[in-house]
Amino acid sequence: MEIRKNDSVMVIAGKERGKTGKVLRVLPEKNAVIIERISIVKRHTKPRGPQQTGGIIEKEAAINASNIMMMCDKCNAPVRIGHKELSDGKKIRICRRCNEALD
Repeated sequence: MEIRKNDSVMVIAGKERGKTGKVLRVLPEKNAVIIERISIVKRHTKPRGPQQTGGIIEKEAAINASNIMMMCDKCNAPVRIGHKELSDGKKIRICRRCNEALD
């Protein structure tokens, strides 16, 4: 996957379309990501002892990686990701729109 933790992304499909946020977790085995304050679901939990009370907890659900795009800071728009190898052999991700480094 080309998306990493702390990347700024925009949702391009689904009920949360058009919203932007920061990636909290990447789930490569499911090809999904969890984005901050996007795709909130309610989880009903049972009490598990005197310290942990039961109730309804709101948390972020996973979104398929095909439904998000990286946001470029310079373009301020969702962009496709390219790769470039620097002269010292290090590989970086670049914006396909403005050729600016995303890393």
